[in-house]
Amino acid sequence: MSNSILTTHNLTIGYQTSQKTIRNVASHISTTLQTGEIVCLLGPNGAGKSTLLRTLAGMQPPIAGEVKLLENDIYKLPPQELAKRLSLVLTEKIDVGMLSAYALVSMGRYPYTDWWGKLSSEDENIINWAIKSVGAVNLAQRNVSELSDGERQKIMIARALAQSPMVMLLDEPTAFLDLPRRVEIMQLLRQLARDTNQAILLSTHDLDLALRLADKIWLLGINGILHVGAPEDLILNGAFADTFRSEGVEFDIFSGEFHLHTPYKGEVNLIGEGVAAIWTIRALKRVGFTVLQGGKSTQITVEVISQPEQVFWQITNNRDVSIYYSVYEVIQYLNF
Repeated sequence: MSNSILTTHNLTIGYQTSQKTIRNVASHISTTLQTGEIVCLLGPNGAGKSTLLRTLAGMQPPIAGEVKLLENDIYKLPPQELAKRLSLVLTEKIDVGMLSAYALVSMGRYPYTDWWGKLSSEDENIINWAIKSVGAVNLAQRNVSELSDGERQKIMIARALAQSPMVMLLDEPTAFLDLPRRVEIMQLLRQLARDTNQAILLSTHDLDLALRLADKIWLLGINGILHVGAPEDLILNGAFADTFRSEGVEFDIFSGEFHLHTPYKGEVNLIGEGVAAIWTIRALKRVGFTVLQGGKSTQITVEVISQPEQVFWQITNNRDVSIYYSVYEVIQYLNF
């Protein structure tokens, strides 16, 4: 039995630039979203990630092809019916005045209420469940305007959950958050996909988090081609490095990191082990040195000496021996 919820067939996305001109952003998109999985939509700026999300959400028509939600063309579904099946969280902050967090989440139930917007006991239960699911019970009675960016994002996700959708789409949900909050939101979304059996698709620039947490990656390149697969598959087949390759930046398939091309400074032999040695190697590579290990014969040797209460670095350069007490001092010495 298929677990597909949302399906695209030969989809072409884009937008109108003038009365007679249409710009194609990406073509021949045929893919699916499955129940219970979190999918990260990645790609360079200008590749069309937001255009794709808005097309999937029914906010703008495709140039060609179709988008189906459980075999129903989303562009033929009445807005209220579509809102029961699909929710959308956009990057833009909305002005909600003095609205409480609880009231904002309750707006997610509008597809199910009567003309007067009266909430039933079932609606109230779902609202409370959504707030609890994102860990925001302590925020419910606060004004949205008083919330931090991370707290506000939790409430927006709770509002989307309150719609009881089958598919949740999020455009850059971590854009305004610091690193701890970005990790928290990504882990929250992953857990929600598991707990609710929803399909969750989100665009993000957090490449490292996406590689660690996504079940699947949708990788959209500037050339308009969408690559789909597990993070590891897209790394191994070269699609990830090709998509993000640009002047001065290179994806390292062995470390899973992006490296800047820096001027070559020379070779350094490093002696030592443990955490201090690992971070010393990173620092040396960052400023342009090739690091050798294991007693190689080079002009400069850096030895990391770890003692119970202190770490220091001994540098031997043409028989000149110097002692330093921070990585910063080591780099300063080698750079000048």
